[in-house]
Amino acid sequence: MDARLNLFASPVAAKFGKHIVSAGKVLADSTLPAATQELVKLRASQINGCGFCTDMHAKDAAHAGETSTRINLVAAWREATVFTDAERAALELTEQGTRIADAAGGVTDEAWANAAKHYDEDQLAALVCAIALINAFNRLNVIVQQPAGDYQPGQFGL
Repeated sequence: MDARLNLFASPVAAKFGKHIVSAGKVLADSTLPAATQELVKLRASQINGCGFCTDMHAKDAAHAGETSTRINLVAAWREATVFTDAERAALELTEQGTRIADAAGGVTDEAWANAAKHYDEDQLAALVCAIALINAFNRLNVIVQQPAGDYQPGQFGL
């Protein structure tokens, strides 16, 4: 399977990609825990059906020391006992922020308040931005049908 468009060879897409990757570096330097960031990226990618990003973030999480149990249970986090209350709040915010079109009200006040109990204002800002950013990456890759399975941790120098 080949992608419909080579995002790395297209001057416009490559330039755009550099800018959104730099946004991701801002988030990596934030105080939002790295494990939470990877869980958020993985869950949004699963919801959006982005095979490339699901592959990437599952492998990046494992490479960073995340357990296979937690990686495998992200899609079923509500029934899993391996996530902290803070991670569960982040995953709920991720789901609601990713499924905006599925709910008339968008993100509920309850989901926001729950996240705010666990994260300070800077961490909440990083969490919201991480959700928005991974959704942008998911849409790019889904639209061009970016193939999944060959990603190796660190291949993009991130």
